Amino acid sequence: MSYETRLFINGEYCNSSSGETVAIYNPTDESLVTDKVQVASEADIDRAVDAAKAAYPAWRQLAGHKRAKCMNKLADLLEANAEKLAKLESIAMGQPITVAKRMVLGPAALWRYYAGYAGKVAGESYPPDEDGYYKLVQYEPFGVCAGICAWNGSHTLAAWKMAPAMATGNVFILKSSEKSPLGLAAYGEYIKEAGFPPGVINIVAGAGPVGAMLASHMQISKIAFTGSAPSGRAVQQAATKSNMKKVTLELGGKSPALIFEDADMTNAVFHTADGFLRNSGQVCVASSRVLVQESIAQEYVKKVKEAYENAAKVMGDPAKAETAFGPLADKKQFDRVMGFLKDGKAEGVEVLTGGDRLGDKGTFVQPTVLLNPSLTSKVYTDEIFGPVISVRTFKDEDDAIKLANNTTYGLGSTIYTSDMARALRVAGKVESGTVAINSSWAGSPQTPFGGYKQSGYGRESGIEGLKNYMQPKTIHINMNLKK
Repeated sequence: MSYETRLFINGEYCNSSSGETVAIYNPTDESLVTDKVQVASEADIDRAVDAAKAAYPAWRQLAGHKRAKCMNKLADLLEANAEKLAKLESIAMGQPITVAKRMVLGPAALWRYYAGYAGKVAGESYPPDEDGYYKLVQYEPFGVCAGICAWNGSHTLAAWKMAPAMATGNVFILKSSEKSPLGLAAYGEYIKEAGFPPGVINIVAGAGPVGAMLASHMQISKIAFTGSAPSGRAVQQAATKSNMKKVTLELGGKSPALIFEDADMTNAVFHTADGFLRNSGQVCVASSRVLVQESIAQEYVKKVKEAYENAAKVMGDPAKAETAFGPLADKKQFDRVMGFLKDGKAEGVEVLTGGDRLGDKGTFVQPTVLLNPSLTSKVYTDEIFGPVISVRTFKDEDDAIKLANNTTYGLGSTIYTSDMARALRVAGKVESGTVAINSSWAGSPQTPFGGYKQSGYGRESGIEGLKNYMQPKTIHINMNLKK
């Protein structure tokens, strides 16, 4: 299988001006995939910004239906090439091929959703009252925008960032993650075929230093970042110290799952097992803190143990259709997760099942259930980003809410109960940007995604995602002048 490894700038593929490259290893067996992925230099970023600036005036003025045509065509091409893009994602970061394909098709729907808004962003007007001024509010694009993607859902994150920017007339520079750059690197040919003018979308690759170049660039007006909280703080600081560019941050999570005694047990177990283990737990919104009401805890623990043991049996080669769960993204992520498990065991945390490496090669970690870690244990407070949940009990609704909110994060939460009044009551009190009732989290193009507290600010997806790429301008017209 061939891999596109070059940068895509001003409508053409090109090598890095510095010659720096990064290697990608298949996490299934840690074999080398390619060592030719081009890392953008500062000169390359400047060139991408210059290309975007040059393309901006014409793209901004282009009729909305023509921008929408490009966007819809790109969605068509993503769907037509979903198999290829899924394989590229799978070989780079271990996502099972069946999951990876869904993670391409979903973003195609996002592109179409935002294409529907192109040319339809209306302003506001207010007639003169006693002040004699006619008042207009119009919404304008920022110009050159940038996005930094995490490695666990490249295509979704790219669509969340680029599609609303395109619909509102902005131009874009997207940085893929150094762990999973191959799928997004392939976009160049689709961008050209879809009819986007040169410079409107540019794709670059590299690690943190490249992201820092984007965050600190004086000619970039807006940046959206998805990743860890420490990296998000660095992006925010760089943006502030440079030109005070607008920032959207989607950071980590340590989301709670609240299982009440009247919950459908089979459903709750499924979603806190198979639902949580999607992408091997490498999902920022995944509910890794499971809180179960005392009266049903024994039954839940028994069933979730069985579910995690069964999950281990369908964890394997992500290239196979029968594989449900794959390896962690790379050796670094594997070592991080194993470090958490080692520390938890040293603290005396009970391992109900799992807790070790799966197999003798690759970066597979057994699906793991930890019981009753202390409220201060790192396995309970910190984002592990692997196939590991912690289970604790609660007494009543107030206790459940208190435990759920006892975190510095606030990205997501899930609630399992047959009482819809209670479900909505608890949903209103849980401090998180998203709430799923009787399900693990599932996104929609129509609804916003983002977090409270240290899970970031700003929203992606939905109408709120569109607003992040527009700035209001107020115009007052004095109607009192006499002829």
